[in-house]
Amino acid sequence: MRHNYNYTRRKLYLPEYGRHIHEMVDSLLLIEDRVERTRQAKAVIAVMGNLNPLLRDTADFTHKLWDHLFIMSDFQLDVDSPYPLPTREELQPVPRRLNYPQCQITHKHYGKYVGKILKSLINCDNSRGVALTVDNIARYMRTKSYEYNLDHPNNEVIIKDIKMLSDYSIDIDEQALNNIRSDYKQHSTQHPQRNKGKQVQAKGKNRPVQQQKNHKKAVVRHSGPQGIRK
Repeated sequence: MRHNYNYTRRKLYLPEYGRHIHEMVDSLLLIEDRVERTRQAKAVIAVMGNLNPLLRDTADFTHKLWDHLFIMSDFQLDVDSPYPLPTREELQPVPRRLNYPQCQITHKHYGKYVGKILKSLINCDNSRGVALTVDNIARYMRTKSYEYNLDHPNNEVIIKDIKMLSDYSIDIDEQALNNIRSDYKQHSTQHPQRNKGKQVQAKGKNRPVQQQKNHKKAVVRHSGPQGIRK
């Protein structure tokens, strides 16, 4: 007995129709008479429509069935279709290739837009606006440097990075940089101390309860009948 496993059969182009519909389409390719082949193709279209009777009256439903018939035949079926014959390129379009930007980021913890913003300020005539923007960028660079290194950055490092990212075209005053308020995140080592204080407070709350239990036990120990006590 010859076993007919699915892995030995041909590929199902539309698995939702099942293997029996695909075998019907394969039998259409063996019919030599074009008129008879077209008549059998319409019968197969009717069977395909019975699989989804609720969608039979919708617009372009029959057109979709004919397209699916050509797809299941691997675009090899030659019949008189009431609709234009589809092509493989129309039904299986190739997506457009995306051009990804290939830019090298020198300081990855700052991101790629910090350098672009600093370079855009080179030809700006508004000196006050440039100063405010550079101050905001310096504050941002401080925060990102702290998140990356877990250490407070030195102002000299920030000034050096600003000059390097701006192609040494923007100068920043170190004294003005010292006056900028820092938005540092608190280091994670402070959390255990906070939890430690809670544990001490919890022990202090449990201590009177323990003393009260010991006092009750002492009362019970000495509250027996007088005849038993010696």
